[in-house]
Amino acid sequence: MKKLLLISAMLSGCASIRKDVGTAPEPSKQWTPPANTVIAPKAADANPLPDNYTPGMPVSLAQVIDIALANNPSTRIAWLQARTAQAQIGIAESAWYPQVDVGASIVNSSTPRDGGGHTSYGPFAEINWLLFDFGGRAASVEAARQTLISSNLLHNQSIQDVIFRTQQAYYSYLDARALLAAEDATIKERQMSLDAADARHNAGVATIADVLQARTALSQAQLNRETFEGNLHTIEGLLATTMGLPATTRFEFGELPLDIPTKRVAEAVDQLIDRAVTQRPDLAAARADAERANVRIRQVRAQYLPSVALSSSLAGTWTTGAGNFSPPHQISVGLRWPIFTGFRNVYDVRAAEIEAQTAQEDVRALVQQVNLQVWTSYYSLKTAEQRLVTARDLLSSAEQSVEVARSRYRAGVGSILDLLTAQSALESARAQEVQARTDWFLSVAQLAHDTGSLEPLP
Repeated sequence: MKKLLLISAMLSGCASIRKDVGTAPEPSKQWTPPANTVIAPKAADANPLPDNYTPGMPVSLAQVIDIALANNPSTRIAWLQARTAQAQIGIAESAWYPQVDVGASIVNSSTPRDGGGHTSYGPFAEINWLLFDFGGRAASVEAARQTLISSNLLHNQSIQDVIFRTQQAYYSYLDARALLAAEDATIKERQMSLDAADARHNAGVATIADVLQARTALSQAQLNRETFEGNLHTIEGLLATTMGLPATTRFEFGELPLDIPTKRVAEAVDQLIDRAVTQRPDLAAARADAERANVRIRQVRAQYLPSVALSSSLAGTWTTGAGNFSPPHQISVGLRWPIFTGFRNVYDVRAAEIEAQTAQEDVRALVQQVNLQVWTSYYSLKTAEQRLVTARDLLSSAEQSVEVARSRYRAGVGSILDLLTAQSALESARAQEVQARTDWFLSVAQLAHDTGSLEPLP
C-alpha cells in the first residue's frame, strides 16, 4: 500500500509539472509563461561602464578595443569552451585510475511454503581497474589534448575577430561623423548661394527661378544631413553593442584622421602570406583538429585489441531471522579480446582513416583560403592608397571650381545652374574623400586580421 501511495505521488508531481508549463490554448493565442519562467534578464546581467571611463572625455581606439575584449560575449564563450576542453583531458586521464563504487542494499524475500520472510542488508564495494589496453587510453588523452589546443587557438581567433569587428564599427562611426560634418559644410555653401540668388533677385538682375533652384538645393542638402545623422545614431548603437555594452551607451570619440600614413605597410605580399600561414590561429586550430583525427585512428584500433582488467568486490550481508553475517569477497584479473565483430572493426578503422584524410584536406583548403584573403586584402589596401590620392585631387579641383562658379555668378556672368552643379560636384568629392580615408583604415585592419596580427601592421 505504501508503495502504491509513493508511486501515485510521483506521477501526480510529474503531471503538475507538465500542466504548469502547458501550451497555448489555441493557435491564434499567445502562450503565457508561468511565474517561475526566467524571461527578463537579471539586474546583474547588465554590463556596467568601465571603471576607467571618464564621461565627456574622448575614447581612443585602443580603449574601445580594451572595453570590447572585456565585455563582448564572443571572447568569453570561446574561453569557456576552452575550459570545457581542459576538463575533458581530466575525464580522459581518469581511465588510468581504478574505479571504485560503494553502496548498500536491502533485500526482502519470502517463500510460499512457510509464508515467512527474510530481510538481507549490508554494504558493498567494487573496484575495477583497466591495466592494459594497447594504447587506447593514451590515444584518448592525446585526442583531448589536441582538442584543448584547438579550443585555445579558436579563443585567440575570437579575440582577433572581436578586435577586427570593433575596428570596423569604430571607423564606420568616424566615417558617418565625417560625412555629417561634410554635409554641414555643403548646407553652409548652399545657404550662401541662396543668399546670393536673393540679393541678385532683389536687385532685379536675376529671376525668381534662381531663388527657387537655390532653395531646392538647400532643402536637398538638409534632407541628406538628416539621413547622415540617422545613420550616425545607428552606428553608435552598433559600436556600443560590439563593445559588449547596451546600445544606449554613449561615448565621445575623436575625428577621422586627416593625415594618413599611406607608406605604413612596406612588406611584400608573399611575406605577409607566409606570416599568415604561420600565425593564423584558425589555421593552427585546423592543424590541431587534423592531428586529433590521426590520434582517433589509434584510439579506434585499440578498441578491438586485447585489454586486461582487474576487478574486485566486497560485500557484507546481514540476514534477519537467520542471525548470520556473510562477508563474501572476490578478486579477478580478466582478459577481453573481441575476436570477431562482424567486420565492424575494419569499417570503424576505415572511417577513422577517411576522417583523418578529410581533416588534412580541410587544412589544405584553409591554407589556400588564407592565401587568397591576404592577397585580396593586400591589393585592397594598395587600391585604397591610390583612391585616397585621387580623391584628394578631386576634392581640390572641386573646391576651386566652386570658387570660380561663385565669383562668376556674383559678377553676373555665370548662371545659378553652373554654381549649383559645381557645389554638387564638391559635395560628392567631399564624401568620396571621407570614404577613401575610411577605406584605408578599414583595409589596414582587414590586412592585419587576415595575417593573424593582434596589432596594426608596421
